[in-house]
Amino acid sequence: MESYYLDWANLLLRWVHVITAIAWIGASFYFVMLDNSLEKPQDAESLDKGVGGEQWAVHGGGFYNMQKYALAPKKLPDHLHWSYWESYSTWITGFSLFTMSYLWNASTYLIDKSKMDWQPGAAISVALAFFVVFWI
Repeated sequence: MESYYLDWANLLLRWVHVITAIAWIGASFYFVMLDNSLEKPQDAESLDKGVGGEQWAVHGGGFYNMQKYALAPKKLPDHLHWSYWESYSTWITGFSLFTMSYLWNASTYLIDKSKMDWQPGAAISVALAFFVVFWI
């Protein structure tokens, strides 16, 4: 019965990982499109504030004026939106999927007994050490 629940959890986590990766890629494409379509501001006030480019857009009946500063403005707003949860969620779900698929089932998916007869704990340690060494 444990294997049944593990399979469903693996499937659910895999779909969450795919969806968060799609969101991350979509957000990245949006910012590439935004950077590529910026135009020099027309008004002197924006130029004086340090705006390097701006884009006017319409979506869902609302008008948006996105402005990109060459350097950080003198005063940041109290509420600043950061676009990092897409990448964090993709990494977290990916590592969770790696843990569930390979580390929990190390004797099945991580160790090839015909090549090297390792204990699951040793194989897990080497896999995690591989992540640490090659991440840095």
